[in-house]
Amino acid sequence: MAEVLWILSQLTLLDVVDILLVALIFYGLLHLMRGTQAVSLLRGVIVLILSAVLISNILRLTAFNWLMSKILPALLVVIPVVLQPELRRVLERLGRAGGLVPWTGREIATDRTVDAIAVAAKGLSERRHGALIVLERETGLREYIDRGVTLDAAVTSELLMTIFYPNTALHDGAAIVRGDRVVAAACVLPLAEDIVVDSHLGTRHRAALGVTEQTDAIAVVVSEESGIISVAHNGRMVRHLDERRLKKILRVLYQSPPGGNGLSHFLRGNERGDDLGGKESAAI
Repeated sequence: MAEVLWILSQLTLLDVVDILLVALIFYGLLHLMRGTQAVSLLRGVIVLILSAVLISNILRLTAFNWLMSKILPALLVVIPVVLQPELRRVLERLGRAGGLVPWTGREIATDRTVDAIAVAAKGLSERRHGALIVLERETGLREYIDRGVTLDAAVTSELLMTIFYPNTALHDGAAIVRGDRVVAAACVLPLAEDIVVDSHLGTRHRAALGVTEQTDAIAVVVSEESGIISVAHNGRMVRHLDERRLKKILRVLYQSPPGGNGLSHFLRGNERGDDLGGKESAAI
């Protein structure tokens, strides 16, 4: 305690300003990355580094300390390379007016939201209107939201059916839902790569699998050709759902912890569903 008081007594006003400035820079960078996949990656890197430092200091392992002294400088080069897409988006936001304005915090979809999505999926299925609705969870989807058209409108079945009405400006792409709001539409998503692409597997289904492979989001897909309703989560997909089963599976997935395998639990413990994921593929 005496050492801490001695250090504090040596601080000058300039030192305090210096520390606050550095803290402000780190806060600004983290704030800009909030809502992206980079946050989870940075959290993992920080936990790994802190664990390594604690182990090396407490146990005083000579060889381990030497290894960490060689690895840590390399991370200063590796992290910017890995986070290059996120860092580019941060710089782009800095160059745009209003780039520092925060988005709303993470919210959880309500039963009303789930019901609206299920009703919309049923209506779109009956009309053979293709749709892709992505529900954001813990992992931020801001990088995909920024590529689409911002809406920030309350989730209703009528709105979703209007978005995916054929030949409208927003129907080609994904609608992203955060909490009880449709935050954006016409969003471009990554396509799944770790599956054997079937000739009947459309771009919407590959995008649904792709975004759920990279994040903990939930994706609802309506096939334009067959009207089949599907749900993707954690890189797996269950198909041939009706309105009642869609509501049930969405609630099961929201009750499962982020990163969990709620879809597999649903398939094992509930009603029958055709599963697509991993190396499997089937006609949709």
